[in-house]
Amino acid sequence: MAELNTPLTVGDFEIKNRLVMAPLTRARSGESRVPNDLMVEYYQQRANAGLILTEATVIGSKTVGYADTPGLWSQEQAQAWNKIIEAVHAQGSKIVVQLWHVGRISHPELLNGDIPVAPSAIQPAGEVSLLRPKRPYVTPRALSIEEIQEIVAQYKHSAELAKAAGFDGVELHAANGYLIDQFL
Repeated sequence: MAELNTPLTVGDFEIKNRLVMAPLTRARSGESRVPNDLMVEYYQQRANAGLILTEATVIGSKTVGYADTPGLWSQEQAQAWNKIIEAVHAQGSKIVVQLWHVGRISHPELLNGDIPVAPSAIQPAGEVSLLRPKRPYVTPRALSIEEIQEIVAQYKHSAELAKAAGFDGVELHAANGYLIDQFL
């Protein structure tokens, strides 16, 4: 059995050790959803891991379900992510962005009054995280075929920004009841 501190190669991807940091949502980017110096410090402190998966990163202003999570749909956000990428790369580690659309797991208060979208107009069970007072999820609006195509284009755009910013890879968040999972 290989030791944790030995390099690992998967295809063309090599990491310095076998330690991988899972995505951990920190909600530190502020309302602008632009990564900041606190986030640079956070990821830099964890760059002993050979591979870091970023916290879930929204692909557009209407794809959010939590306050202050970072985004990657603008040049400003990509440039701010680049500071994090450079800090992680300076320690010999790799970093992969996790792209995210929450779908129906949101609330109009987080979407400037818009109704969340989903494959079907089915209200999720439970309450919206972090909004106080607590309130139930609303019934989402069903997406049209054209809107689904627009969301695919948003993912593509964010992936292109990720590549330009210097990320080592892209992961699509397709679990936990978020948009991609809602189609499955």
